[in-house]
Amino acid sequence: MGNCQAAEVATVVIQHPGGRVERLYWPTSAADVMKSNPGYHVALVTLYVSETKTDGGGGGAGTVRFTRVRLLKPRDMLLLGQVYRLITSQEVAKALRQRKYEKLKKTQAESIRKQQQQQQQQQQHGTNDQCTDPAREETEEDSDATHQATNQERDRQKSRTQVAARGRHWRPSLQSISEAGS
Repeated sequence: MGNCQAAEVATVVIQHPGGRVERLYWPTSAADVMKSNPGYHVALVTLYVSETKTDGGGGGAGTVRFTRVRLLKPRDMLLLGQVYRLITSQEVAKALRQRKYEKLKKTQAESIRKQQQQQQQQQQHGTNDQCTDPAREETEEDSDATHQATNQERDRQKSRTQVAARGRHWRPSLQSISEAGS
């Protein structure tokens, strides 16, 4: 009996989109595979198996299998014993757009959730403050007006110094040195 299992482990398996499987018996770079298959990218395929207990009447444990595909950079090496898949450029672009859309959707949902929390906090604090201090709105308006006035004054001073700086020219200034006679 031969040692065929050891030979299978010592190969790089590349799955083509049509179902064809290519085996390489030496490590190679992703750039080499992409050169021989133009329009495709190389991705590492990993299989995850998780055991989850079901709450059903059977009481048995169910297994969930899913694969994770990670795109390789051209300088990455394909290692012996790993399974790789060729993915078209269109699929890569579609996946990137999908990931971007999911991130955008997640950040929007998070910002909406934060806004709702802030509104709830303002409503809670607002009802307490309105009952205890009815003149608070006037002080907030006054502080906004003073803040705007200070900003305008600062801007005026900046513009004055910029105009004055443009009109001046640098002139060397030498101090006279007195020499004491002996």
